Amino acid sequence: MGSSINTNIAAMTALQALNQTNKETLITQNRVSTGYRVNNASDNAAYWSIATTMRADKSSISTVADALGLGSATAEIASKGIESAIEVAGKIKDKLFAARTPGVDRSKIQSEIKELQESLKAIIEGATFNGQNWLTGDSTDATTTRTLVSSFARASDGSISIGTITVDLDTTRLIDTASGSASGILNTEQTVGSTTFTVLNLDIKALTDDTADLDLIKDMWETVDTAVRDMTDAATALGAIKTRIDIQKDFAQSLMDAIDTGVGQLVDADMNEESTRLQALQVRSQLGVQALSMANQSAQQILRLFQ
Repeated sequence: MGSSINTNIAAMTALQALNQTNKETLITQNRVSTGYRVNNASDNAAYWSIATTMRADKSSISTVADALGLGSATAEIASKGIESAIEVAGKIKDKLFAARTPGVDRSKIQSEIKELQESLKAIIEGATFNGQNWLTGDSTDATTTRTLVSSFARASDGSISIGTITVDLDTTRLIDTASGSASGILNTEQTVGSTTFTVLNLDIKALTDDTADLDLIKDMWETVDTAVRDMTDAATALGAIKTRIDIQKDFAQSLMDAIDTGVGQLVDADMNEESTRLQALQVRSQLGVQALSMANQSAQQILRLFQ
């Protein structure tokens, strides 16, 4: 093909190649600077959409994990409260057992029992976390359960489902604050003959060595023993709830890690690959500049033909 001063085909080709190289260099430099192969929808609409949705889901799962952390802490506080209450109630049992011995000073024993009863109340009132106390409350309240968010899932059609864990406070309530007939483990009234009492208000200081009084002390002992067994069952239920909460919390953390990995595989740039490509593009750019320079010099060579 002949040479033309109107159209420099070689220069146009070299310029197109150089422009393409510069465009690819800009893309690679952007990947290196951001760390993302897909940084916006224009890079890859499908991958960007998937990654954006998964990031939003991760944020929701993180919120679930935070809620589970609060639930776990509340269950832990309640469990510790019941464990302490069981220990104190066991000491009341010991005092009542000693009080059945003829001739003992029951008024002094009662003073010790009274302190233990006050300790029980303080323990239960103190078993509070984030304003929640699962050991005391009004049994007539319409909401005698606590519902904890435990999971977040998105189906293939985009619909969302929320999992929950329900805590039945009727099984963990040690003190019922309802007026009238209370149903708490420690303040449910028992009536023996003409005497009505609960674990928290039983009083033996006026009792004698009379057979009926000794039988009453035995009934009080059995009432405390039943309360200890009921509290043990409540502690077991709380332990199972806490275990379930902790399992869900660990799963939520694993799920967030998996989402990070999945999103990374979709949109993260391979820095080794990108750095290698950037070096190659820099060489191509230098060669392109030289090729364009050489193509432009061909016009100068035509001038020599007319000299």
